[in-house]
Amino acid sequence: MSRLTRRGFLGVAGAAVLAGCNGGGDEGDPTTGGTSTTASSPTPSGTDGTATELAAQEATPAGEGSVYTQVYQQVEPSVAQIRVQTAQGTGQGSGFVVDTGGGTVVTNHHVVADAERVTLRFRDGEQLSAEVLGSDVYSDLAALRVDSLPEDAVPLAWLGRSPAIGREVVAIGNPYGLTGSVSAGIVSGVDRLIPSPGGVPIPNGIQTDAAVNPGNSGGPLVTLDGDVVGVVSSGGGDNIAFAVSALLAQQVIPELVETGAYQHAYLGVSLAPVTPLVARANDLDEARGLIVQQVVSGGPADGVLQGSSARTVDGSRVPVGGDVMVGFDGVEVNSIEGFASRLALETDPGDSVPVTVLRDGSRRTVDVTLGERPPPSTGSGIGTAP
Repeated sequence: MSRLTRRGFLGVAGAAVLAGCNGGGDEGDPTTGGTSTTASSPTPSGTDGTATELAAQEATPAGEGSVYTQVYQQVEPSVAQIRVQTAQGTGQGSGFVVDTGGGTVVTNHHVVADAERVTLRFRDGEQLSAEVLGSDVYSDLAALRVDSLPEDAVPLAWLGRSPAIGREVVAIGNPYGLTGSVSAGIVSGVDRLIPSPGGVPIPNGIQTDAAVNPGNSGGPLVTLDGDVVGVVSSGGGDNIAFAVSALLAQQVIPELVETGAYQHAYLGVSLAPVTPLVARANDLDEARGLIVQQVVSGGPADGVLQGSSARTVDGSRVPVGGDVMVGFDGVEVNSIEGFASRLALETDPGDSVPVTVLRDGSRRTVDVTLGERPPPSTGSGIGTAP
């Protein structure tokens, strides 16, 4: 997707997202310890039972099963088990087919990071060699290409809007190498900041209570209509798992396919919410907006926005004296999550965006030309705008 079409894409897709923040994640998932190593681990019973699984699916009598059975039979043929060989050993994850004009499979960056060899296996059991077309550490997404796909591995459709909280979803993948596994739940939250391998939280994340375990990473989280809500990224907590949103994936994946990389818009500041204590310490009329804590030297906001200093107030260290951001790109700023989502979904590197701040008791609007987010080694961490 052209860098100039993000705003237009969101309008056409009907996305109602207004804001967001930074991102981060890791395979298997970051919370559960990364890509599961299989070199010395026994294969779970049923892992290689592809033919039996396929026969059982095809033999399901009409009227039996449930709505979950129906969505499983619709989606599962397009889901692959991914096995990777690295210098450190072997690992596994999941992926699924999307339509980008070829045999493209989506997975997580952390599933294929540093891979020397990648193979896919769909439900017919055939091992297919895959090429990593591109990978992005900040969104934890990767695009793979295979020369040919099974006939029933049809591209899955993305959900073109933020899902409603409470909507039923299912995760399909290969936890612990158990191929073609399904778990069900609901969308528990949206616009979350989720862990990423890049150290900066991924914005616009989807939270679900569907069970997610090592090996699920990279698989689809889908609605009961079979539309992809997100790319499963992390899990391991009790009834808490996360997926990279379809809205973000729809921007990142086409560029990974086309160019092998994705450049994120970058403001170069660290921010904190304006709490009642921060508002009182800064003589603000109300607790709203985000206070600028630091401005990255040489970054896009350097010389345009002003950082703060820390002071102890009522026993707590709070930022004092910096700009308070109350508007970004024409939209009111109410949370770091909202700001980060807007930055990620509706702006591009090189865009000049208006930023409205409260400074020295007055309200003013300044223009900042966004840059490209630097590599992780030079990033400024959680709470810092991409």
